Amino acid sequence: VCSSDLIPVMASYCDIIGVRSFAHFENREDDYTEKILNQFIKYSGKPVFSMEAATGHPLQAFADLITIEEYKKKDRPKVVLTWAPHPRALPQAVPNSFADWMNEADVDFVITHPEGYELDPKFVRGAKVEYNQMKAFEGADFIYAKNWACPGVTRPADYGKILSKDMNWTVDAAHMAVTNDAFFMHCLPVRRNMIVTDEVIEAPTSLVIPEAANREISATVVLKRMLEGLE
Repeated sequence: VCSSDLIPVMASYCDIIGVRSFAHFENREDDYTEKILNQFIKYSGKPVFSMEAATGHPLQAFADLITIEEYKKKDRPKVVLTWAPHPRALPQAVPNSFADWMNEADVDFVITHPEGYELDPKFVRGAKVEYNQMKAFEGADFIYAKNWACPGVTRPADYGKILSKDMNWTVDAAHMAVTNDAFFMHCLPVRRNMIVTDEVIEAPTSLVIPEAANREISATVVLKRMLEGLE
């Protein structure tokens, strides 16, 4: 069914549309132009919000920011986004949006990952990129762990591929020991003892549960503002 037929029919049943789509890793241009999400914006004639798209997850990033604001111990905390290994090729939506939002927040933001995993410059912007994970962790107040497949920035032919499963990047107690007693964050669900060890995710400094709860808050705020705009 053609999108220009299907989407208006769906839109006729509602006042607002939430779209959840994922990267196919078949064509980087299709993914990074958000082809599916933009079809709904173009053809629905209704307000559209992203519940996660091929390259972005703003509601998750909003929840992450709320969590950091709630738990920060100083005005300008150091926040580190770290790549971690995973057996499957995962999209860049969460790390892209997290980077995008942290660049707008009053934080000292650092991204760390192996070479070849460079995120798109439009999300990284002026953030510091550190290829030495332990160095990046030094003095950090928040550690946000997430896997992502090759974004194809420096290696276009490898877009969507797994370049590394190096378990040395797993966030464990040794990594957290060089931080400033940092809080641990992850959007869940998480591959335990690959992304992060049980010891870290179950520690008192783990924020994964309140972070997950804030997803309701971020969605509620956005929907309320959008619905108010329809009045």
